[in-house]
Amino acid sequence: MSPLAPPAHVRGVTTLTLDSPGNRNALSAGLVAGLAEALDACAADASVRAVVLTHTGTTFCAGADLRAPADPHDFVALMRRIVALPKPVVARVTGHVRAGGLGLLAACDISVAGTGATFALTEARLGLAPAVISMPLLPRIDPRAAARYYLTGEKFSADEAERIGLVTMAADDVDGSLDGVLDDLRRASPQGLAASKALVTATVLQSFDQHAEDLIARSARLFASDEAREGMTAFLERRDPAWAL
Repeated sequence: MSPLAPPAHVRGVTTLTLDSPGNRNALSAGLVAGLAEALDACAADASVRAVVLTHTGTTFCAGADLRAPADPHDFVALMRRIVALPKPVVARVTGHVRAGGLGLLAACDISVAGTGATFALTEARLGLAPAVISMPLLPRIDPRAAARYYLTGEKFSADEAERIGLVTMAADDVDGSLDGVLDDLRRASPQGLAASKALVTATVLQSFDQHAEDLIARSARLFASDEAREGMTAFLERRDPAWAL
């Protein structure tokens, strides 16, 4: 079964739906490859004015799939593909977002989150760090908030996500708010959208081009460490890791 639902296309907007609720839409090799292929198809299709990225189930994306992980180069390429796509990518989030899922979200240009959504950067609790997702994430969010949530791993709300710049807006009526955004995008010309997006994503793309290989290597060293093995094992066994006080 594909981790992506078949794309839906309505009035110039293609919706891509993460559809692997059994593992909370975790970033498996299959999901990363399928989403990359779907985005390439959207880029090549002149009828697509914008892309909506959404999900089934109660979780937008739980981060890395610890049982069937994507190659980190492929995940980095996916995030960069979203940032560089010459069409707006809009996230529709009505569920929870964890760890690497925040990188996927931060790569999007605009995001609308339901007030019941929650967010957390849980990597430090696993003996890891939000390494590769820092490329789209750190240019977007408030530095003091980044320090807090990178270090504590604590959960925060959609309203807080809006305040720190992680999402564009938190809304009780996600689809109503999204409809207004999409109608505005439909009024813009394809050339105007591509040129305008290039301006606002230049710094993020520069981060990818300068830091990707170093952060991939840093992430690999962390994943291979004894502390990370203990952290991931404890997570899968639903117990505290050995270092917890």
